Amino acid sequence: MVRAEGCYIKIFRAGEATVPAERCAQTELLLGAGPFRAPRVMRSSADVIVFSSIFGRTLGELGKDLVTVSDAAFALLWENWSLAWTTQVGAHYDTARLSALAALPVHSPDVEVADLSRWVNRWLRHYGDLPEASSQRDALCARAEDVARDLLRSAPDPLVWAHGDLHDKQLIAIDGASALGLLDFDDTARAEAALDLANLDVHLEFLVRQQRLAPARYLTAHRQVIAAADRLQVSPDRFRAYSDAAWLRLACSPLPGRLSLALAALDERASHPPVRRAQELMT
Repeated sequence: MVRAEGCYIKIFRAGEATVPAERCAQTELLLGAGPFRAPRVMRSSADVIVFSSIFGRTLGELGKDLVTVSDAAFALLWENWSLAWTTQVGAHYDTARLSALAALPVHSPDVEVADLSRWVNRWLRHYGDLPEASSQRDALCARAEDVARDLLRSAPDPLVWAHGDLHDKQLIAIDGASALGLLDFDDTARAEAALDLANLDVHLEFLVRQQRLAPARYLTAHRQVIAAADRLQVSPDRFRAYSDAAWLRLACSPLPGRLSLALAALDERASHPPVRRAQELMT
């Protein structure tokens, strides 16, 4: 991604911009005059997409700002997000929007398991033969089996519009506007509402475990994620399954420290109820 005057230019491998451009156009129609604002596709080619700018700060940036952003202002931002997300995902679409939704790919539990398998296999190709990584390799493979089983063993929730890669850096408090901005629709799909909400919640918990987000602010955002899940009638079992999947994906990241942190989180999740874990993160 390259920032230019009045726009952002996203550069893809040769020929790989076509599908993301189509998904952006479909998402632009689905968002419509709803509660979120998104960058417009100004032009695109087979290799490049040029987006309009949205001026503001991400909720991730605002969460770390303890000087100019009060706890009350931070809480209001997340409350507004929660209500807006519920409105957007639970919207009743007209014929044109229903057609746009139907044109999106389906991210089913089977697709999620296949995607996780690719992440795990990629990790194994790079690190699996290292003797010093043997214990982590065994733990990762064991957790991958558990996550796949949990994703597939219970009935999925209904399919809805999904962002596909939701986290706090994709959400923008727009300067001078009450609406929130939403970024990056390369992975937008039809999926269970738990996919986005669990991914967002896990990334918030990941930040607090890294001491990059104050525990009280984590709990503020976490409560609003759970509130959105409740309003959208997300099954607790599905939310938990997709949360474990998000932790497994973080475990497969090549960035330093993520594997051990994510495996520790998965171990804790296996032995602690979610409510108790949230309380422990506050201490």
